Amino acid sequence: MSAASTLAVRVIPCLDIDAGRVVKGVNFENLRDAGDPVELARRYNEVGADELTFLDVTASSSDRETTFEMVTRTAEEVFIPLTVGGGVRTVEDVARLLRCGADKASVNTAAAARPELIDEITSRFGSQVLVLSLDARRTDDPGCASGFEVTTHGGRRGTGVDALGWCREAAERGVGEILLNSIDADGTQAGFDLEMIRAVRAVTRVPLIASGGAGRVQHFPEAVDAGADAVLAASVFHFGPTDMIARVKDAMRSAGHIVR
Repeated sequence: MSAASTLAVRVIPCLDIDAGRVVKGVNFENLRDAGDPVELARRYNEVGADELTFLDVTASSSDRETTFEMVTRTAEEVFIPLTVGGGVRTVEDVARLLRCGADKASVNTAAAARPELIDEITSRFGSQVLVLSLDARRTDDPGCASGFEVTTHGGRRGTGVDALGWCREAAERGVGEILLNSIDADGTQAGFDLEMIRAVRAVTRVPLIASGGAGRVQHFPEAVDAGADAVLAASVFHFGPTDMIARVKDAMRSAGHIVR
């Protein structure tokens, strides 16, 4: 049973950032421009988003200053929790993001390479500030008994690490939430990977954010039924009807879930 059965399900637009612009592609490729991040953040704040997530999808050194400046501008404009990830490699990166106005930081590649980073961040700032961003894909790799593999570098590199084992380890190390993104479903708008959500929910009680594949309103309550505590999407919010968040929340209520 998901924690969402007693807590309000959060609806979270995700803004993938490349060189200071919001972009979106399919399976992390063929990126197209979706607008100015601060402008979009302001709009989502007004139409009822519960939180916002910024992910710097290229995270090159030349773009990092752009990201910090953008976080500062966004934090001045919106009053819902802001999670920022992409290129977060050190405790100091997290400290700087928090100083800029972020509420939470998301780690992926750096934590997969050196899991102790989770301990270092949570021991300094607490579990509530840290989100594990997990880009997982289906695999036949015999080393991944669950059939789901951890990928890094924006889904471009396989690790041979079993995704469920990594979720368990990250939870034990104190990560506050897991943002579970299906690389196979990402940007397809064909629906969340419900099997993956159920599998991760079965091995950890850490709050779970489902990501990757949302295309229609009914996809969102399905993800919560599968065990998600929050639902995150990009394309369907950026390019869909302006009242899409309200429609998603209505669908959640109709399915018996509590929303804000």
